[in-house]
Amino acid sequence: MVDTDSPNRRRRTGVSRRRFVQAAGASGITVGLAGCLGGNGNGGNGNGGNGNGGNGNGGDDEAVVITADQNFQDIEDEIQEALWDAGLDNDIEITVQAGDFETDSRRDAYTSALDAGRSDPDIFMMDSGWTIPFIVQDQLLNLQENLSSDVLDRVENDYLPSTVDTAVDPDSGDLYALPFFPDYPVMQYRKDLVEDAGYDTEDWQTTPVSWEEFSQIAADVQEQNSEEIEYAFTTQAAPYEGLACCTFNETMSSFGGAFFGGRENLFGPIGDRPITVEEEPVIETLRAMRTMIHGQDDEYALEGYEQIAPEAILQWTEEDARGPFTDGNAVFHRNWPYAVIINGADDAFGEDLGTMPLPYGVEESESDYEGLGGSRAALGGWHLAINPNSEDIEDSVAVLEAFSDRSVMQRVFELGGNIPPILDVMNDADRDELGTIGRYIDSLQYTGERTVPRPVTEVWPTQAPFIYQEVNDAYSQTTAPDEAMSNLANQLEQSEQ
Repeated sequence: MVDTDSPNRRRRTGVSRRRFVQAAGASGITVGLAGCLGGNGNGGNGNGGNGNGGNGNGGDDEAVVITADQNFQDIEDEIQEALWDAGLDNDIEITVQAGDFETDSRRDAYTSALDAGRSDPDIFMMDSGWTIPFIVQDQLLNLQENLSSDVLDRVENDYLPSTVDTAVDPDSGDLYALPFFPDYPVMQYRKDLVEDAGYDTEDWQTTPVSWEEFSQIAADVQEQNSEEIEYAFTTQAAPYEGLACCTFNETMSSFGGAFFGGRENLFGPIGDRPITVEEEPVIETLRAMRTMIHGQDDEYALEGYEQIAPEAILQWTEEDARGPFTDGNAVFHRNWPYAVIINGADDAFGEDLGTMPLPYGVEESESDYEGLGGSRAALGGWHLAINPNSEDIEDSVAVLEAFSDRSVMQRVFELGGNIPPILDVMNDADRDELGTIGRYIDSLQYTGERTVPRPVTEVWPTQAPFIYQEVNDAYSQTTAPDEAMSNLANQLEQSEQ
């Protein structure tokens, strides 16, 4: 076990609030998850949750007002220049208001603004995990009717399909939000320890392994370093939104399992889609995770899997799980890109940090559902949507069209590390100038093409607690896997009605 009082341990642990917020904003994913991780609720400037979706300043009367992240406000001038360089009329200016750091609080502020019919802000930066409820309530401007055909074609043909899916009306297929940046997790690991243990990591950035093999590798590396490293693997398994939308969703998907059948049912139709959580791939997911937490002594253990995660993960969210890894006390760690920026910094692990795609349960060819099986990562991220009550619709549309330009995406990526919604834009960036995140582009691109959204509908806020509680009960050995999923199936059925 690592000495908690050692100077080196304290140095790796000491991530300041400012550095965390910068990293979170640079990746967007932590802030972008639906309540998976939040800050102190002050929106970075103390005014994020006042009910108008921004900071209450009203902005420049002549400018298009965008409510977004604090870090986006910090680079407002550079983004403005990029928009102008992409063809935005020089008479159109933007002003950025910092929204609430915690995604659920920001959603509530947007709800208040739209319910009240406020004209400010003009553009909302919306979590991809809760944009669809605003769309189905007809509270956003229909971009299908306002964006140019060139931009609409670009979104349809070039943008990451899974992120576009979270920005359209499930019934009409019309686009209501422009994907700004997607976010998704990768597996981080101590490259130095893994290679010293005898493993060749040359191809790991784009070569996933099975969960079974992963458990064996993690256990082996930890055992070889047991005097210094306590944990083989840290992740998030607390009973919270992040378990339902993300860690369980992606692991289940990698086993070929699904909440509601194939991906075509992710966004409905509510009440008219199969509930498939009692199927074998879902049960296998629970058994695999139980084995990795409790070992072969578990009644439902899967043969070949090693015990690699502490029981503490049953109460861990993102930062709880990151702490031991950043602290030098774990070999592998599942988290969002914000943690890559923290852990890959020169004052942390630097180039000794490696990333790889998340492991898979079964090969994609073995799944009964298209687009499931194989390495899968939960999709998060943010969109830009126009307030239909805005007094400056025309200029707001022009701003969104400029944001769809590849040069703007590249500049946003270079400035803040936000993953472009057109993934190959990352190839245009100078990796050396990108700093830490530039070393991990290959694994980010590979993973981005294999993301899976959460099944967000109007009833998802009711369903998510059912999911994360039953899954956590199964992981913690409180309930048998098949019993937990039988309970969940009944709860989902009732919520669908």
